[in-house]
Amino acid sequence: MSSSTITYTVSGMSCGHCEKAINAEVSALDGVTAVSSDSSAGTVTVSSLAPIEDERLAAAIDEAGYELVGRSA
Repeated sequence: MSSSTITYTVSGMSCGHCEKAINAEVSALDGVTAVSSDSSAGTVTVSSLAPIEDERLAAAIDEAGYELVGRSA
């Protein structure tokens, strides 16, 4: 099993509170080791023990009140 770090684009973030809400939900996913949200860039970088399924990540971000747009280029 290898570790994975992927950056995603998220819509709806506008402030530090948004970042904290997303970080809390995504951090709760099994296997996630670090989360870094950047509201000004509209991105979330997720480090995990193994790649997180996009559907699981989308559900966590949706739970926080935001929308996963996709993986960043």
